[in-house]
Amino acid sequence: MNKQRLIALLRGINVGRAKRVAMADLRKVLSDIGFSDVRTLLNSGNVVFDCNAADSADSAERIEEALVLKLGVPAKVTVIEAAQLAEIVMENSLQNVANDHSRLLVAVLNKPDEDRSKLEPLARQSWQPEAFALGRHAAYIWCPDGVLASRAAAAMGKALGDAVTSRNWSTISKLHAMANN
Repeated sequence: MNKQRLIALLRGINVGRAKRVAMADLRKVLSDIGFSDVRTLLNSGNVVFDCNAADSADSAERIEEALVLKLGVPAKVTVIEAAQLAEIVMENSLQNVANDHSRLLVAVLNKPDEDRSKLEPLARQSWQPEAFALGRHAAYIWCPDGVLASRAAAAMGKALGDAVTSRNWSTISKLHAMANN
């Protein structure tokens, strides 16, 4: 069968005391539902895995269901293909603006066409000293004073609600390297 490399981003796990998930348990859950070469990054719900191409379409729903059934943890899951992640990395126009990759936020869009239309007005605004840019599958936000103090990040959150999953540039870069190994 034709294998496909995918990346799952789990929203809101291991933040504070709620929704605690051990990465070994997460790897086992994904393996148990039929995914292979399951690897995690950090302790915050970043997973690189392989699956049959035919099974990739509903992988986010399958992971969400397995998390609840096997671990008792509800979490929204965004799944992207390795090629999409490569495109997200390539399209980051703020890479040279950000001098601290932990403060460069990458918001992976769940419904790119729909979400982009909601974010286009934000991309036309001036956010100095912050910056906001859009790609095909992600929004990029430079937060020099930190994500919690970011007006652009708050505006994106208001526009999309919980329909977006974000990671910093350091994490995205590491996931990209993992997906290519």
